[in-house]
Amino acid sequence: MIFYTADLHLGHENVIAYSNRPFSNAAEMLECIILNWNSVVSADDDVYIIGDMFFKINSKEQLEILRRLKGRKHLILGNHDRGFNSNIRDEFVEITDYLKLDDNGRRVVLSHYPILEWDGYFRGAYHVYGHIHNNFDTPAYQIIKNNPEHFRNAFNAGVDVTGYTPRTLNELIRMNERT
Repeated sequence: MIFYTADLHLGHENVIAYSNRPFSNAAEMLECIILNWNSVVSADDDVYIIGDMFFKINSKEQLEILRRLKGRKHLILGNHDRGFNSNIRDEFVEITDYLKLDDNGRRVVLSHYPILEWDGYFRGAYHVYGHIHNNFDTPAYQIIKNNPEHFRNAFNAGVDVTGYTPRTLNELIRMNERT
């Protein structure tokens, strides 16, 4: 199976207040995210992390976390993803800024940042992104919210809106239909 997630910010104490996350500290957040991840992802699954996986934690801790997470990990770089050493890079199948993939016959475009019109937009392609967390006051969020027909195939995979759990494309579609 293919799963998507974004904006984990593992190690980031301040994101708890910024995104109103239900954790008392970064260690509790980390354990919840790992538990949720491993409850749905198997060793043979692919997980696309659409940016901002870690925040200010050292390479040793990053490596320990990556090895605890099931599945084949692909990283789409976000604004907080930088400076990975070779040991960290080796834990990912790929690291890129932008990716187009086939998810069971459906074209999916991945970018950390929401895109107004993505490759294949007019042919029914999907766009999965992160970056905006659950920050409903940002201009990007307002544009998406106020143009639901235009963004009907665009989905925020950020943990703040997905229950801190990687989701399949079908799950993201269903979640979007409820909002």
